[in-house]
Amino acid sequence: MDRETPETVGLDPVVLRDQLFELWNRTDLRTLHLAALQGFSKLSQPLEALLTILEGCPGKQKRRSHTPGHHILMEFLTWVKKHPQVSLSSLSEQQALELQQRALSLIRETQTNFVDNLINIYQLNSLDPAILLLNVMKLHDLHCYKEAAALSIKLKLQKELNMEEMCVPLILQNKLAMAESFVTGHNHLEQQLVTLLDSWCRPGFREEEISKRFPHLSVTKQGMSLIHPKIVTKHVFRLVEKFNIDQGLCPNALHKRRLDSLRFLMYKRFVEKTMTDENWSDHVQYVVADDSELQIQLVELLVKYCGCLSKASQWSLRYDIPRNRLPFGVWETQQSLPPDLQQMGLRDSSKTEEWTPSRSHCQTFYQVPLDKENVHFVASPEALRRCRNIVLKEGGIVGVDMEWQPTFGCISTQQVALIQLAALGQVFLLDLCASGFCQHPDTIIFIRSLFSERSILKLGYGMSGDVKCLISTWRQLLDEPLKMEAVLDLLNVHQKIQRRKVNRTQRGPREVVVGKNQQAEKGLSLLVQQVLGKPLDKTEQMSNWEKRPLRISQIRYAVADACCLLDVYSVLSSDPAHFGLPADLRSISSSRSEKNGDQTQRVKQATEKEECQGAQRVSPRSSDTEKGLLCGEKPSEDTPPQPPQQLRVVCDNMLQGLGRYLRCLGVDVIVLENTDDHRVAAKLAQAEGRFILTCGQPFHSLRSQVGEGRCLFLDCSEKARDQAVRVLRHFNVQLTPSDIFSRCQACNNDEYAAVPRKDMARMLQQKGFLQDQDNIDHTVQQQDEETLGDIPTPSVTPEFSRYVQCHWAPLSGLDPDTLTFPGGAPIQLHAVPPAILPRIPLFYVCTRCGKVFWEGSHFGRVLSMFQDVLHVADEDTRSAAAAQQD
Repeated sequence: MDRETPETVGLDPVVLRDQLFELWNRTDLRTLHLAALQGFSKLSQPLEALLTILEGCPGKQKRRSHTPGHHILMEFLTWVKKHPQVSLSSLSEQQALELQQRALSLIRETQTNFVDNLINIYQLNSLDPAILLLNVMKLHDLHCYKEAAALSIKLKLQKELNMEEMCVPLILQNKLAMAESFVTGHNHLEQQLVTLLDSWCRPGFREEEISKRFPHLSVTKQGMSLIHPKIVTKHVFRLVEKFNIDQGLCPNALHKRRLDSLRFLMYKRFVEKTMTDENWSDHVQYVVADDSELQIQLVELLVKYCGCLSKASQWSLRYDIPRNRLPFGVWETQQSLPPDLQQMGLRDSSKTEEWTPSRSHCQTFYQVPLDKENVHFVASPEALRRCRNIVLKEGGIVGVDMEWQPTFGCISTQQVALIQLAALGQVFLLDLCASGFCQHPDTIIFIRSLFSERSILKLGYGMSGDVKCLISTWRQLLDEPLKMEAVLDLLNVHQKIQRRKVNRTQRGPREVVVGKNQQAEKGLSLLVQQVLGKPLDKTEQMSNWEKRPLRISQIRYAVADACCLLDVYSVLSSDPAHFGLPADLRSISSSRSEKNGDQTQRVKQATEKEECQGAQRVSPRSSDTEKGLLCGEKPSEDTPPQPPQQLRVVCDNMLQGLGRYLRCLGVDVIVLENTDDHRVAAKLAQAEGRFILTCGQPFHSLRSQVGEGRCLFLDCSEKARDQAVRVLRHFNVQLTPSDIFSRCQACNNDEYAAVPRKDMARMLQQKGFLQDQDNIDHTVQQQDEETLGDIPTPSVTPEFSRYVQCHWAPLSGLDPDTLTFPGGAPIQLHAVPPAILPRIPLFYVCTRCGKVFWEGSHFGRVLSMFQDVLHVADEDTRSAAAAQQD
């Protein structure tokens, strides 16, 4: 090889690297930028030198972009744009291959944000796929599952890899989004992922099957909770819609969803009793369909929920269920049924029902201000022309509403079955289920004309949901979107009214709950109640809107939903100031509220606070007090101060962080697991007299199962610490330093056994967890100047006064051979590092679960976090200050 001159060698990359590192450490980024650009130009082999520099970068932490290596790489990209001649094509094939191999190794060992740039600079996609796959699998074997998947996506290697091997570890690490990215764009991989998740939804599936299939995976309890059928089913249906996959590929998830829907229907009909028998029967037949197992489940649930063997027998006869699958007593009841009851049939209430409802119904609910003659079905182009002439009159106001068949999540997209248009004292019902009418060109043209006409004001409530269903009904609206002009969504008006309710003190409309057993109103019904004085009757809301003919009660409900929009608008526009609205209601838009996230959140809280006022009329002053309670801003005037130990709550699985904080502060807390149903919270509250803490949709069902004021709603967007402060203030809890850690963080127990260091060392040695015993014994003997008794007391252990709220158990109750407490819990000695023995004089062991605790800096951190709600007595001040200094 010829001897190279200094001119051909160029700048040593190690020298440049050290120079750039020095500038980085001085945070002199401007000089670093100039030095990098000049230095790269002096390198004889810039591509090779870049790898040398990056390989020598200190602190190659993953998932960190602010590192010297990343900064130098960005400077190189800036430089190479001005020097396009620097590329692999200028090197020999062997040299290029060596650099590509080094770049791949660098990707494996350093930051993931190197990937894109190194792939482009060193043209890694041109490498032999076998070499690329080998590097991906090396990452996978190192348990870097996310990095392996990301690299395979960048290198477009998904088709060459085993989908299950790549995706299962990601799912168990709560990285399903990465698994979705891995399969996206590859139809067969998308179907494989959905089929895999669906297999985890099948009846009898056990998590151990995954451990057997992937023995190399270390699966945690949290990872297993991620594959609970209830959670996985939601993901299956979401992916079916996302990837546009045939539902036939997920029979197990569909069966699970239908079974859940069936249980929901049983609850609505026989527990809440908010669904008519006709509606219930229609939905049951839709949900059960031809699934023989669901038909059997239906009969079993009928026996369980209503105990009516005759009804169960009728349905069992309808589906011809085998005798050996029938619940006890159903077969015998079948034999005793009269012939006219053996053939189950529903009466046609549409022929017997009157248009005018009962007097009690009229006194309770908003009534349609029209005769039946002014309600017109539109099911043909001829009828549509008459409708068009009236509805599309210039300067008119039209109330618009839509109905569709509830699918209970079994079908992701719902198509409109009925469109209601109220205008000029008439209501037109566009029957989209009529043969040939829905897809007739005139129908679509009419819908486009209606929504795009600027001279006609269209009123609706929650129009975004209606538009979504319109798009599902007419797919051509995707290619040519619906033009929306002069549309006023009264939901936005309602939100503005609700915002005013948050800010006002004692005036304005308020909620009136109708009837002792009625649920509090919400949505459009609440708006109608606030403005017109009576709510809507929502009994027919969840009915079969695709079944013809419609019942009179269905027609009455559909007409009322459209007519009430006109009546509400009339009242609001006649006196907008009374409701805190601007003179021009059309100026109210959703974008205004969406710009301010805090305002939107306050509206949500206000609405939900309205919905839990209880089944009675409340005065404005009481309403304000109740609102303060619900958001946890202030304690009730009649709530006396109480210590944390007296407060007993159950947190649902969306508030696990809150539960841990409250338990840390001494509150008696049960926290639901991810796999627990929300109804478990209600059962625990009823059985043990606990308050329920929840957020989101479960609140509406949970509050109806416990006494008034026993279910509290919290804001999920708040941090757990702030939620805990709200709860403490709501219940007027007087928190002191001695309450902190007075309960076991693992099991909620408040009884401990104090174990001196000498006894802990002996136990560790007895169970084989202690090595180098001589050195440990010597240290312990030096530091233990006195022998502690079995029952520690404040006089023996000065720091023990911090835990006066705990109950203490003597060590005499501990089995000396098995080291278990009377309840059977062994001391968790494996979690005690022997190295801490010399500096920890006393250990605290939970007598229920055996978890071991000792003094550390965590107490001071918690003390600091909740300083604003602490009640520190004079004797606590010194210990609290000392704890914060630890």
